[in-house]
Amino acid sequence: MARYLVQAANTGRFLAPSLDGGEPVWVASLREAGGGVVADMESVCQLVEDCCDCEDQPQVIDLDRLGTVNDYPVG
Repeated sequence: MARYLVQAANTGRFLAPSLDGGEPVWVASLREAGGGVVADMESVCQLVEDCCDCEDQPQVIDLDRLGTVNDYPVG
């Protein structure tokens, strides 16, 4: 199962469900974002479409790619 997070490149915040109601909100802490892990790219795309603006500069982070030979390049 894939594990994706949506992150705003301009602020570094993560898109995750709020603790009161479950509606997606931007959170600063990766600990808070744990509930925002999405299992498929179709759901990620829908989340970005529904909750992100262009100025958020949304980027998708594949958690299973981190720390591997296919990790994201630095810089």
